[in-house]
Amino acid sequence: MASTQTKTRAGRTARFRKISVAGIATAGTAAAALTLIPSPAQAAEPTASTVPASKSAAVAAEKSYPDNLDGWIRESLDIMKAKGIPGSYEGLHRNIMRESAGDPDAQNGWDINAQNGTPSKGLLQVIQPTFDTYHVAGTPNDLTDPVANITAAANYAADRYGSIDNVDSAY
Repeated sequence: MASTQTKTRAGRTARFRKISVAGIATAGTAAAALTLIPSPAQAAEPTASTVPASKSAAVAAEKSYPDNLDGWIRESLDIMKAKGIPGSYEGLHRNIMRESAGDPDAQNGWDINAQNGTPSKGLLQVIQPTFDTYHVAGTPNDLTDPVANITAAANYAADRYGSIDNVDSAY
């Protein structure tokens, strides 16, 4: 049985790598810019098994989070859990470090979005239209607020890719 599991796992890994390489090869930089434009799809919605929004806000308000990257990620994860948005600490941290190196004031002034007057901002480099579409109630309505930025980006990634954990490049 272990041999079968190993073969299955190896097959999945090879298939995933093949799909990932093919996707990266065909996507190009234009696709990276285009994926930042919100789709008409609905943002991730809470599932029936999630905590009601009023209770989740109370739980987040009761907890104390440090005002640093670790605290912002942990607060976002608590909100995401309450709202039924998938994602892990590792997935958020990996994407934040790639997108902004952990700087909540980071702003992209050179890509196609910036050239069109809508620069990417914050920890996860979100543009304003995407933030407006995927903003999560209970977080500040401010694109550069670290918790709001992380949570909206995770909501977008969940809608587009299934989870922020599935994002390994510009999204």
